[in-house]
Amino acid sequence: DEFISSPPRKTVRFGGALTEILLKYEKGDTTDFELLKHQLSDPDIKDAQIINWLHEFRASVAYLTKELEQLVKILLKLPWLRRSREVVEEYLGFLGNLVSAQTVHLRPCLQMIVSQFVPPRITIREDDVDISDSDDDDENISENFDTCHRALQTVAGYVPSTPQFLMPILVEFFPFINKSERTLECYVHNLLRVTVYLPTLRLQILELIIEKLLKLDVSTPQQDIEDAEEAANNSASEEKSTEEGLFDMEEDEDRKGSKAVSPSIERMAHPLAERLDILMTILFSYIKDVCHVDGKLDISNTKDLYRDLVSVFDKLILPTHASCHVQYFMFYICSFKLGLAEAFLDHLWKKLQDPNNPSVIRQTAGSYIGSFLARAKFIPIVTVKACLDLLVNWLHKYIDNQDAGANAYCDVALHGPFYSTCQAVFYTLIFRHKQLLDGNLRKGLSYLQSLNFERIVMCQLNPLKICIPSVVNLFAAITRKYQLVFCYTIIERNNRQFIPVVRSGTGGDLVQTCTNPLDSFFPFDPYILKRSKKTIDPMYQFWEELSAEDLENLKKPIKKGTSEDEDDDFLKGETPQNDGVVEITPNSYESNTRSPVSSIGSPADCYVPFPL
Repeated sequence: DEFISSPPRKTVRFGGALTEILLKYEKGDTTDFELLKHQLSDPDIKDAQIINWLHEFRASVAYLTKELEQLVKILLKLPWLRRSREVVEEYLGFLGNLVSAQTVHLRPCLQMIVSQFVPPRITIREDDVDISDSDDDDENISENFDTCHRALQTVAGYVPSTPQFLMPILVEFFPFINKSERTLECYVHNLLRVTVYLPTLRLQILELIIEKLLKLDVSTPQQDIEDAEEAANNSASEEKSTEEGLFDMEEDEDRKGSKAVSPSIERMAHPLAERLDILMTILFSYIKDVCHVDGKLDISNTKDLYRDLVSVFDKLILPTHASCHVQYFMFYICSFKLGLAEAFLDHLWKKLQDPNNPSVIRQTAGSYIGSFLARAKFIPIVTVKACLDLLVNWLHKYIDNQDAGANAYCDVALHGPFYSTCQAVFYTLIFRHKQLLDGNLRKGLSYLQSLNFERIVMCQLNPLKICIPSVVNLFAAITRKYQLVFCYTIIERNNRQFIPVVRSGTGGDLVQTCTNPLDSFFPFDPYILKRSKKTIDPMYQFWEELSAEDLENLKKPIKKGTSEDEDDDFLKGETPQNDGVVEITPNSYESNTRSPVSSIGSPADCYVPFPL
């Protein structure tokens, strides 16, 4: 009685069975076929109708040949994701049947799935004008993404060649960098999820993501980011002072008690920097999750990911000049285990010393070695010394081969890798000299003397003329203090060779020639993206601004025969700490001579004259 009294499930539809409609269409009768397309395209189609149709289509996939591509496209546009679980399961079953029977439809199926990797857009129209176009903050969006990945795995399970068809589609559907932060965040997150169940695509997906991140990075110079932050802070300060004037009747205690951290504190003022920050945070999280299983480092997973990341580094990062943040994925993964950091240094060293590599790549490798040794807290002083030994020995051999030859003169075009290596050694010494001398001064000085900096500085190739002045001046001050080499005579002679030139522009000011002959940069200069820097800062060596006392101490050479018990205050000073004061970065010769406060984090361009 209960069965008889219960109403039947409504499946409103017209025409005969699906197979009959398709057979009629083959014979030229399109009436029922057009009616079928109309019913499937109905925006108000009910769950029961979808299930009913999908059930018939699953049994009739043999008829869905290339000629019925238009009908398949309509089926792929069905709003299946935001429907009941029954609809979702039926649709996944239909997809599996379709691609296994008719692989000609594989690409449209993959396109449909990948198009769902971003949140849907909601457009509100009023008088034929779009007044709102924003991301749909659907609370089920995470569940929808899970279902998309199930669909992709289903298709890949039926068609083994799915990865080679999928990769071009992932490239094609990658959102433009000016799309919303949420859109980019969801797409990149979903791409990285694909690498978990389609590992053969991992290298290509990482390449794709890092290539897009690089475009963002080079589109947002560090100076632009800092200017935007400064403007935002000034604006916030003005608003705050206005509010305080209006509401100064409020109790100070209440104001302090109700003080909450504003979400804007975490946001970057520069819109592209904000996108880059979010995506770098996702990339760091992915690296951590892949390398750690149950909270412990998995050596096998870490080595495999390291190889992929080094491959991407060689292909994309190393040839790109002046990227500020993206290269930190190598810095981060190397922090997991000393062996990885040493492998990375060895990799860069091979690039640097190989004469078959282009000169610009060798120079960049030198910049990475110097910056990595100086900035990575996780690299012990033993490793630093081993690297200095390699670099300095190579420099001496280079001088042996060149100093008496026809090319024994100062020329970046001829000796670019040599100058880049000199700067890497000088830069490393500036950051690490206290650690090199820590504990046993006599032993430390003996080691530094064994490097024979005097021969490098005095050679015909004249590295002090080419390297960035901020690095040269601090190197000169430190080496003079420990009586390793006296650089100031050479520096003064080099300075006299700079001829003032008229800069093209209004006023025709007379300025010193401001070129960066080495075209060098420090790839691990301070990381300034607010969210993702929390990952980097604990393992990052900041530069401490030299105090007046330190500058004064640098002018006083230590006395020969001084024992380690008679160290002066400068020698006893601690190595630079993570919370040290941030100073300027010598990003280029030009930025240093013209605008010494343009960026943050590295030795200031301070000239410490030799006391007469």
